[in-house]
Amino acid sequence: MLQQLSQIEARPVLMLVLAALAVMGSPGPATISLTAVGASFGLQRTLPYFLGLVLGAGLVLCAVAAGLVSLLSSLPGLAPILFGLSAAYILYLAFRIATAPPPSRADSQATVPSFAGGVLLAVANPKAYLAIGAVYAGTSLGLQPGAMETAAKTAILLVMIVLIHLAWLIAGASFARLLDRPRLSRVVNLAFAAVLVASMAVAAMH
Repeated sequence: MLQQLSQIEARPVLMLVLAALAVMGSPGPATISLTAVGASFGLQRTLPYFLGLVLGAGLVLCAVAAGLVSLLSSLPGLAPILFGLSAAYILYLAFRIATAPPPSRADSQATVPSFAGGVLLAVANPKAYLAIGAVYAGTSLGLQPGAMETAAKTAILLVMIVLIHLAWLIAGASFARLLDRPRLSRVVNLAFAAVLVASMAVAAMH
């Protein structure tokens, strides 16, 4: 196994990484929500939500790698249910973000999006299946047998999921340091909430 892994060429790995950055790393309901929550509540308090999104995206990746997505997509009525759950939670997030106080003045007991909420959004996010499925199916590392190819691609994409979400979180948390003024904080939070709802609307049209 180790000998086969050592024979992976750099070019297909680079192509897989670039495809993940371009497709999985693009703005979407999950990534935008992570940035918005990070800006509204700060890095430390957003970590549980970040971990939930990472776990949820990892579960979607495992479903794609195991070939379960085609089975799930064949179930009538499942897609609308998933989108409905995702849309409901995104609207809830938008409300929480729009009404959040400046991070430095936030009540320690204020409701912050949770680990479970992150898992729910990632698993119910239609874009996740499309993006991860496109990257997974559209790239090849050239490994044999197929199980080795599956394991290597899944491992690389799991690392990319963590790095992509971490980058969006850090980007959002960097805003938190600038939002001590209540008026500026409110404007930014409202803008993030509007972008989040817009991302849901865009996802609905695809």
